[in-house]
Amino acid sequence: MKKSVLIATLALTLSVPAVAQQAVNPYLANVPLSAGPITLPVSPAGRGMRPYEMSKPVSPDEKAKLMKQIMPMMGMVKSMDVKDVMNLMAIKYPAKKGLSFDDVKTSMELSANKLNFKKVGESPMWKDIQAVLGDTDAPRMEVYHYCDIAAGREILKYAPESIVYLPCRIAIMEDADKNIWILTLDWNTSWLDSLSGKMGAPDKLMEHAKDIRDKMDIIMKAAADGDL
Repeated sequence: MKKSVLIATLALTLSVPAVAQQAVNPYLANVPLSAGPITLPVSPAGRGMRPYEMSKPVSPDEKAKLMKQIMPMMGMVKSMDVKDVMNLMAIKYPAKKGLSFDDVKTSMELSANKLNFKKVGESPMWKDIQAVLGDTDAPRMEVYHYCDIAAGREILKYAPESIVYLPCRIAIMEDADKNIWILTLDWNTSWLDSLSGKMGAPDKLMEHAKDIRDKMDIIMKAAADGDL
């Protein structure tokens, strides 16, 4: 993903407090209300309204216009780079010392089964790195794909474009020091509570999003602790 896209995504998040109500969004605590509002060139000629209806694509020119609007705000976070953005967007737990990679994986799969969180695939990236690139120094890293079909249906009915984020993914990865980590994309949507109308998100959709997030957190913590 290009650095400009990541920075724009972060800046868009930072621009939201202009519509904030009484509750405080913890991610925006240091952003002044004068940061917004801005007009977003999103789906200008057609926004999907029916279940599974796609919104009109946002053209490169429209995205460029959006970036020009929000880039001046980046002075507030000028010390943050792409590495920081990636860290901000992730949830991660270190595995207990003494647990092997396979111990962590076994605990994760057992916990997912208990919660009826179906594993639909896995990607052993480290094997591909070794086989394709000949890099035998890369640490072990694997990505596992999980699905809650009922929640997925509701998400896709509301915004079919969200299929690019599905299924949910949990990664297990060794770091440079051979410590084992469990990671996923941060699905925490509680910050929407601070916005008027929760940006239009239906209550049922938010319930599903919270349920997914809670289940993934339980699974990841069980994996990190080596629960059996």
